[in-house]
Amino acid sequence: MSKLETNTIDTISGSTNLTIGSTNSSTVTFENGAVTGHMYPAFHAYLSSSQTVGDSATTKVQIDTEILDTDNCYDNSTNYRFTPTVAGKYYVYFFISAEANANVINDVSVYLYKNGSEYLEVRDNPVSSERGMDVGGSNIVDFNGTTDYVEVFGRINVDSNTPSFSSATKSTYFGAYRIGA
Repeated sequence: MSKLETNTIDTISGSTNLTIGSTNSSTVTFENGAVTGHMYPAFHAYLSSSQTVGDSATTKVQIDTEILDTDNCYDNSTNYRFTPTVAGKYYVYFFISAEANANVINDVSVYLYKNGSEYLEVRDNPVSSERGMDVGGSNIVDFNGTTDYVEVFGRINVDSNTPSFSSATKSTYFGAYRIGA
């Protein structure tokens, strides 16, 4: 086995791919000095202020504050959705903190919607008289890299009054990152 030591490896002028090997070759792509590939696009965002919702009404969670958005694929102001521009499989995660606002929660559901339809539901029922609950989930989602998108919806069923999605300590959040082709 040989060892290659160097300070710089560069591509031929006009090329963006560096190919390693000849038979079982791998492609390493560099863009503006950053390694690309798995894990991008990626985003993580949270709800900045509590969102009041109707009792037992399935409502889109308006997760509006980005911590990370590598490729500007998350809309944090209008549709609150992730539309990645690179096809592949993505790890998608979501979490809501539900508040009953001085009432009792009967159950909480969190939904991941893909292209406007329910893709996954995570539901929890309290063991005792709870006034707040945290419910979240995750899944692997396949995206086409052009039109596929995901959104988070929630539903809080309370005894009376108006529940909300809580923003306390960034406890309602949504994120995703690419894990492969």
